[in-house]
Amino acid sequence: MKAIWTGAIGFGLVNIPIKIFSATQTSSLDLDMLDRKDHSNIKYKRVNESTGKEVTWDNIVKGYLLKDKYVVLEEADFEEAMPEKNKMINLQTFVKLQEIDSIYFDTPYYLEPQKSGEKAYQLLLQALEKSKMAGLGTFVMRSVENLAIIKPYKNILLLNKLRFEEEIRDIDELKTPATKISKQEMDMALQLIKMNSKEFDISAFKNEYSKELLKIITQKSKGKRATIRKINVENTKATDLLEKLKASLA
Repeated sequence: MKAIWTGAIGFGLVNIPIKIFSATQTSSLDLDMLDRKDHSNIKYKRVNESTGKEVTWDNIVKGYLLKDKYVVLEEADFEEAMPEKNKMINLQTFVKLQEIDSIYFDTPYYLEPQKSGEKAYQLLLQALEKSKMAGLGTFVMRSVENLAIIKPYKNILLLNKLRFEEEIRDIDELKTPATKISKQEMDMALQLIKMNSKEFDISAFKNEYSKELLKIITQKSKGKRATIRKINVENTKATDLLEKLKASLA
């Protein structure tokens, strides 16, 4: 794995040098965009809007449109904005994980100690395990400020990016009319949940869609055509709810 960020965790006055690695990878198939006529690859080009000519990466800069004029930003400008957050994940407070709503959770990353930081890394890891708490702080990665928690995970420290409160959309725009639920309907729904409850086991769930899609790709490579299975999803009406619950329990 290749580190995508290097810096340090600020734990009180203790600085722990670390590297950040991506903890996830895609399980979906890597599909290319092709021209239907001759199956040639479709390529994206970085084109100058005025001249129509392609621009090399070396000549591409970032800019902000301010009063109808672009202000170009260099790497030094990003570093200057908040230099401490470009190199430090300062743990400002410690919280209980169960107090954080799941809607705020974003991308997970693995943390690895750099040389000279192994003992301090282990100290933070074990202290978080014993206290059953997680460290909360902010840092800058790829010119973006991130809110994050650091918690123990399988004998290492795991960083989970969190969404800021202003990134969560208001639910007031959604239509959720109040509906009266009978006691019998509720009792049967609870019974159905209890009947199908078990301990969480992530290994029981696989990306089945990608496997089935790969089968179709293999068949098509041999000249076979895929059969389309039509599935009609019948939405349950309010008047049929009780009967559907009874049938589910049966």
